[in-house]
Amino acid sequence: MGGGSSSKYSCGSASETLEWIHAIHQFLTPYSFLINAHVVNFFNDRLWEAIDEDWIDCLKNEPVDHLLQIPSGIFQDHWPPSLQQFVIALSSLVLPRHQAGLESILPNMGMTSLDSVLTQGMNMKKKHEVEVLSAVVDSIANSVGADTIVDVGAGQGYLAQVLSFQYQLSVVAIDSCSHHGNVTNARAERIKKHYAAQMRKSGSGSRSLNVPKTVTCRVMSADMLKAVNDMLLSEDDVQCPQQIGQSISQPSHPGLDKRRLPSLCDVHNESSFVLAGLHACGDLSVTMLRTFLECKEVKAVVSIGCCYNLLSEEVCESSSSQCGFPMSNVIKSAGLSLGKSSRDLACQSAERWRVMGKDAGLQNFELHAFRAAFQMVLYRYYPEVLITSPAIGRQGKALRRQQQRRNLESSLQPEKDDKAAFAMEKDSLFQGISSDETTISDAINSVDKYSLFEKFCKSGLCRLGLKPLPDVNFKEVWEEAAPFAEFIGPYWSLRAALGPLLETLILLDRLLFLQEQGSSVEAVMLPIFDPVLSPRNVAIIAKKRN
Repeated sequence: MGGGSSSKYSCGSASETLEWIHAIHQFLTPYSFLINAHVVNFFNDRLWEAIDEDWIDCLKNEPVDHLLQIPSGIFQDHWPPSLQQFVIALSSLVLPRHQAGLESILPNMGMTSLDSVLTQGMNMKKKHEVEVLSAVVDSIANSVGADTIVDVGAGQGYLAQVLSFQYQLSVVAIDSCSHHGNVTNARAERIKKHYAAQMRKSGSGSRSLNVPKTVTCRVMSADMLKAVNDMLLSEDDVQCPQQIGQSISQPSHPGLDKRRLPSLCDVHNESSFVLAGLHACGDLSVTMLRTFLECKEVKAVVSIGCCYNLLSEEVCESSSSQCGFPMSNVIKSAGLSLGKSSRDLACQSAERWRVMGKDAGLQNFELHAFRAAFQMVLYRYYPEVLITSPAIGRQGKALRRQQQRRNLESSLQPEKDDKAAFAMEKDSLFQGISSDETTISDAINSVDKYSLFEKFCKSGLCRLGLKPLPDVNFKEVWEEAAPFAEFIGPYWSLRAALGPLLETLILLDRLLFLQEQGSSVEAVMLPIFDPVLSPRNVAIIAKKRN
């Protein structure tokens, strides 16, 4: 066995970042057939035939856990040399995701454990993210002398409340959902009462407690986020409510009323902001970076993106185009594009694959086999439905992810969660896989998969509002597909291995966008979370130089 992620590239300057991007593009080009494939057509289009025959013949007999390690850059010594080289070269291009030693990198950063009052309602993943990110944001705010944090895409306000109560920062929480704003306010009220009571009991005085303000609006562009910042600066025109339970409410559409929100970017004002986003979805992360550059009051930005599948993308004909990818002028000029399949694939996590576990891995491959065979049913019996590119939802995936999370937490806290994890396993849709089955062909042929496939198809038809036709022969379809189902695991593992590389490309483009501003901006890219707990763990941190 060999391999593992160890990138030989760096991104300390625009030229280094561009060299890395060009190397990734050069590597990916021959594998466009794999990236752009629609796995639902796996059987119809016989997709496995596009893979090197030596690779597929080798991998179809591999234990499942070996396949799950491919996205992490791990290969076996007996694999064909060309396959080993593929894994090695890919791994060398992927941004390393090991959690950085933040306290040695960021000035005066001190991370503290959060108490049970602040973490109420958080799962292990959220607690970890908020604990780390709040310390990072506090460090950055102190380094630039900012007096207000704007939490963009704040959700239920977990980060905003920790920044307010733990770090005593002035915080504004922006979210498009008014319900989230109400939840944030109600939760902050409970936290404030708890700490106020503690202060009275301890006789520590009547120190005022910072409480996040909430703004409800749908941020659609950098101009809109700038307008919100202007509103916060303009106390003469718009009174920002100071007391708990109130929120500044704005319409959920791209434009804000300019009469209520006069532009203050040309007015001298001492206020300054740090924009922070914990997994700001799709284009929202992009919008934060643009706003950082365009609004002089924003002194720094800390952005952790996610949901690359929701990024906007278009053929950018000019440098002023505002698509989510590409952002950098150099990449726009080169005409580099991704496409929907690439953006979807960029959401795959090598760490989640590696810790998935054999049974969950088999379930994952079986779901893909069932969906691809169901596509054959649609192709033969419901061809008119295929015109609309039907989606039948994530059947079985939600349950599997819950089980994965419980298994992960039980490995960290076995005394609490063993029984819960076991209960989830019993409820799995895919019962009947014995512990000694290691290969995909073993799993496919060891139990009656047809009955599960038939249930899958009927559920899928129901979700599409269709009824089984009298002549639909599910068994015939499955018997035709089943002999090739053993290729699903190798194919999907090789394809998923390209996901972290595509994410690296998206992140490097964002970094290059900032580096193109020259010496006026200092920008770095750091993996700040444990990648197993939080796969989208890379923060882009940028500050304006005085």
